[in-house]
Amino acid sequence: MTVEAHKETLEFKAEVSQVLDLVISSLYSNKEIFLRELISNASDAAEKLRFESLTDEELLEDDPNLRVRVLVDKDAGTITVSDNGIGLTRQEAIDTIGSIASSGTRQFAEALRAAQGEADKDKASGDALIGQFGVGFYSAYIVADKVTLVSRRAGLTAEHGVRWASDGRGSYSLETVEKPTRGTEVILHLKDGEKEFLDAWRLRTIIGKFSDHIAIPVEMQKEDVGGDDEAKEDEDKEKGDEAKEPKFEQVNKGTALWMRSKAEISDDDYKAFYKHISHDFEEPLAWAHNRVEGTNEYTALLYLPKRAPWDLWDREQKHGVKLYVKRVFIMDEADKLMPHWLRFVKGVVDSDDLPLNVSREILQHNRKIDTIRGANVKRVLGLLESMARDEPEKYQEFWGEFGRVLKEGPAEDFQHRERIGGLLRFASTHIDEDTQSISLDAYIERMKEGQKDIYYITADSPAAARHSPHLEVFRKKGVEVLLLSDRVDEWLVSHLHEFKGKHLQSVTKGKLDLGELADKADQDKAEQAAKEHGDLLKRLKGSLGQRVNEVRVSTRLVDSPACIVVGEHDMSANLARVLKAVGQEAPDMKPILEVNLDHPLVKRLEAESDQAKFDDLGLILLDQAQLAEGGQLDDPAAFVGRLNKLMMQMFMSGV
Repeated sequence: MTVEAHKETLEFKAEVSQVLDLVISSLYSNKEIFLRELISNASDAAEKLRFESLTDEELLEDDPNLRVRVLVDKDAGTITVSDNGIGLTRQEAIDTIGSIASSGTRQFAEALRAAQGEADKDKASGDALIGQFGVGFYSAYIVADKVTLVSRRAGLTAEHGVRWASDGRGSYSLETVEKPTRGTEVILHLKDGEKEFLDAWRLRTIIGKFSDHIAIPVEMQKEDVGGDDEAKEDEDKEKGDEAKEPKFEQVNKGTALWMRSKAEISDDDYKAFYKHISHDFEEPLAWAHNRVEGTNEYTALLYLPKRAPWDLWDREQKHGVKLYVKRVFIMDEADKLMPHWLRFVKGVVDSDDLPLNVSREILQHNRKIDTIRGANVKRVLGLLESMARDEPEKYQEFWGEFGRVLKEGPAEDFQHRERIGGLLRFASTHIDEDTQSISLDAYIERMKEGQKDIYYITADSPAAARHSPHLEVFRKKGVEVLLLSDRVDEWLVSHLHEFKGKHLQSVTKGKLDLGELADKADQDKAEQAAKEHGDLLKRLKGSLGQRVNEVRVSTRLVDSPACIVVGEHDMSANLARVLKAVGQEAPDMKPILEVNLDHPLVKRLEAESDQAKFDDLGLILLDQAQLAEGGQLDDPAAFVGRLNKLMMQMFMSGV
């Protein structure tokens, strides 16, 4: 049957064109990566077909042996990477090839430009980003000035093939064609300056370097990979016409690396395999490889990346390790094998006794999956603990990339809360820098004699936390306070209430209780002052009205006139700001205003007999306290008006 060609030319989206232009024009540190990406995509397509064929054998048609082939045509100046995997429909070609990482195109473009700017400094250029954004197909334009893709999805008839072609300059053509075999062919028309890649031995070397451990056979024509010419001629004479058919030879090992003994695997092997499964261009930071035997037998090879992927904070994006059953690929992102707070972990889990027809629904409720998941968590925690103990600089590198994700752990994993707590790092008043490098264990070791609690403050920036008036009495007494300024920190401390028997106490909540650290004389003085200046407190509460819940004498302040606090069990002001910033509702809580009776402004306020001036001064005191905590004023114009009025009065009186 002859199919009627349905051909159309489509424009790339504006952002896609920008990305393609960057990909094409960027200077890449390693051009070889294009072949690895195309082979990885082909391998994925074959694995997907293998999985779908478990429930529909007809998808295999008459060709059950899955493979990837790399062909060289020196006369045409092309390299073809083909597979007999799942293939694409016309619409899938538009959706997946005609757009780049649809949820993150702009971010990719910005990151690629940034990488270009950093290239001279650290030799890390755009190729380090391609895999992170799932746009490995477009790495073909590193060496090609035109790319043609011909594909047919398994299960469809020959006339449902599709041809996609583009020079990457703004548009692509899409044509319906006949394709008798399922799968995909990607044809690269090499640029004049890239003909070195027509050398078959060069390609074989690249395959051995990047794709040796792919479970799907990667084949090249025998004449492309060399051999005994005389023996070949004799063989051809014997076989006659059959010799004219191209003969292919597997050039990769094609073994499941994770199933081999650790003694047989070199560090380079582990690193190469990581790059294959993660589409990352940097080496992993660390890995763990274990074989578990017994009632639930499985193998796990888990990696910690060196860099955070661009979509780490996309809650809709799936993350997880690859699931195999008896070396048969089942699921690409088995998120049930790893909790969400460890979503950065890459790797493979291969089980011996999960049913091959396992579905996503069964996977969610399978007890063996829960067992594997729990063991994976312990394995990753052990890997991180070893790194933190033995390689602190390396762990600090990890923390800089993934620390905020790890902070989600205590809220999501009660069982491992204490172990996760030991891995957390914070900024603190112990060092005059904003780097998060202080562990809870180190804090406890430095606690003052008689100190019962681990003190912390949350704020919307490191500077706001470090300069908060709430810290004044702690500085005076030399007590360390943890400075928490990540948005996730509020979520963290609402679930991590204690660590190794030490309560975590916010310095902005409730009445300050320093326990044995408190000076008895200062406490007595504060209680006496509250009695002696009761009229001031009542008068100030009357001026502020419903803006505050209470006005009281502060034991926190040394240099500042006032600060605001919330009740012991109330939502912190910082958390309320965070919720509002992301469009969530937050309760309207009335703060408590604490005043420093030794401060000149408070003394001046107490001496003011003019009620109107007293009211203005009281409101200015409250507004300043809110601003000092990083809050926003409900009526900033009124604050400025009162402040200007006060300054004019001072000038008029000659003060």
